Amino acid sequence: MQEGIQLPTIVVVGDQSSGKSSVLESLAQISLPRAQGICTRVPLIMRLQHHQDPHPQLHLEYHDKTVVTDENRIEEDIISATDEIAGMGKGISHTPLTLVVKKKGVPDLTMVDLPGITRVPVHGQPEDIYEQIAAIINEYITPEESIILNVLSASVDFSTCESIRMSQRVDVTGQRTLAVVTKADKNPEGLLEKVTADDVHIGLGYICVRNRVGKESYEEARVKEAKLFQSHPLLRLVDKSMVGIPVLADKLVEIQSMIISKCLPDIVKKINDKLTGYVGELNKLPRKMTSVAEAMTVFMRIVGSVKESLRKILIQGEFEEYPDVKSMHCTARLSEMLNDYSDKLQVTAEVEEKGLFLVEEIKILKEAKAIALPNFLPRTAFLTVLKKKVNGIAGMPVEFVGNLWEYIEEVVISVLMRHSDNFPPLQASMRRAGHSLIAKMKDVSVTRVIEMVEMETITDYTCNPEYIVIWNKLMQHQQAFMEAVTDFSKPVVIGFEWFNVDIAHLRSYDHDVVKQAFDMKMRMAAYWKIVLRRMVDCMALHMLFSIQNVVNKDIESEIVNEMMVPHGGGIERMLEESPVVAGKREKLNRSVKLLRESKDSVTTMMDQFHLVKFEAYMMIYLKVYL
Repeated sequence: MQEGIQLPTIVVVGDQSSGKSSVLESLAQISLPRAQGICTRVPLIMRLQHHQDPHPQLHLEYHDKTVVTDENRIEEDIISATDEIAGMGKGISHTPLTLVVKKKGVPDLTMVDLPGITRVPVHGQPEDIYEQIAAIINEYITPEESIILNVLSASVDFSTCESIRMSQRVDVTGQRTLAVVTKADKNPEGLLEKVTADDVHIGLGYICVRNRVGKESYEEARVKEAKLFQSHPLLRLVDKSMVGIPVLADKLVEIQSMIISKCLPDIVKKINDKLTGYVGELNKLPRKMTSVAEAMTVFMRIVGSVKESLRKILIQGEFEEYPDVKSMHCTARLSEMLNDYSDKLQVTAEVEEKGLFLVEEIKILKEAKAIALPNFLPRTAFLTVLKKKVNGIAGMPVEFVGNLWEYIEEVVISVLMRHSDNFPPLQASMRRAGHSLIAKMKDVSVTRVIEMVEMETITDYTCNPEYIVIWNKLMQHQQAFMEAVTDFSKPVVIGFEWFNVDIAHLRSYDHDVVKQAFDMKMRMAAYWKIVLRRMVDCMALHMLFSIQNVVNKDIESEIVNEMMVPHGGGIERMLEESPVVAGKREKLNRSVKLLRESKDSVTTMMDQFHLVKFEAYMMIYLKVYL
């Protein structure tokens, strides 16, 4: 149960003052705490074991400790343990308290006694006491392995009992519910009809009992109980298989044996599954290293694993190591980042174009005049326009590489931490190496893109034939454009390849200057497409080249250098097993040991059940055939 494997359990539930404590006392033959209101404030796991020694042995288990007690101190010790678990007062807790009773004459049973159900909080109880109790009860009675022992008072209508309603929600057919009817001696009228009519569907039947009264010994109480059901005019009519604490004990032992034999194979399977998982986790933990050479081998293996993981996710686009972590599907994310950068470049460039058509070009051409032959397009004017346009988007490449390396840094650090997870002394050096490398790569990239931007402002050049093709295509509109400018009868809005312009304001300018401005504008339109594409293409090539260097060369040398510097800690620190790993190893070893012991016990129990079944079959055979 400590390892999360649900075991067959008899869970005792009942409304407050239904007589639960009396029933459990009679089964265990010890006194339990009694008081007004809620007596049981925590789940009380009672393990009863028949013991040949005439001297009873009792102890409590809670909070990883064992408290030895005896029949005289048991009530006081249970109250003290409950206060320690649930606090002083009348609050309740989900944390269980285990009571082990080894005593001659008690049945071999394990039961869980839960707080009695109450709807109205009394002084000192939380306002949501009912909800808290209901949550605890549902936690224990919901599993299919649980048998519900529903304690009912003979004085009430069973169909109105809250404990019946709770058990019916999780056990609709009643096949795992047994009812114990208490206080039969005080309310004998109509009891026979109640237990035989079974209006509330109790699949495992009813057992009627008499509560121990006052200072009666347990032996005296059983004698008086037997006499009551034999002599009382109403109660003697109840079938003898449905009355008395001894019958209840036998019935519970029988039920417990039945559910254990039914559940044992599944329990063994769950134990095996847990064992396989824990052993696998233990094998994944780093073994304790005893030499620097061994540590160096492990270190280089870690570095190799880091490089391989980065190569898969950053270069090859293989994501089997991170199938559900979208941020680690790096080739897809990098492609998205580059496409977003390209779109933003285009949008920003289009925003820069706003304004009256050709006015900016005309102004620049006027300022670029020189003593020279007319009808020549001044190159200085073209470079002035180009530089202005490039400066308008100059910040975007720098911003992109900043975002790019920030993302790659997150990926690299994540991979480094994952592969060095079992070596905390190594992780600090790994993290520093990752941050240092990415910072260097970012500086190199920023320098590179700044140079790339500056190159575009210094001169105008391309060998791409697309420039001439686009320019010629645009210049085919020059004649129609100039006619519209000079002929005032023509429309003031004309269309080009991909845009419309208003030319009304151009009719007041010198027509030769307008013609020259149009030429320069078309040249720039053709060339600017190539500039934007070149800024994206160069960025993509630089990005892929830099990532290749990081994965194939730089990451390994950076990690090794970091480990060798004085503050890096050196390979020797890998010889120290971290408290985290040591604690995990200890916990896993403890769980494996516990599960193996449990498996041995369960396997032995299964063998015993098989033997009992064989003996039973042999007895039937002997009776029938001999």
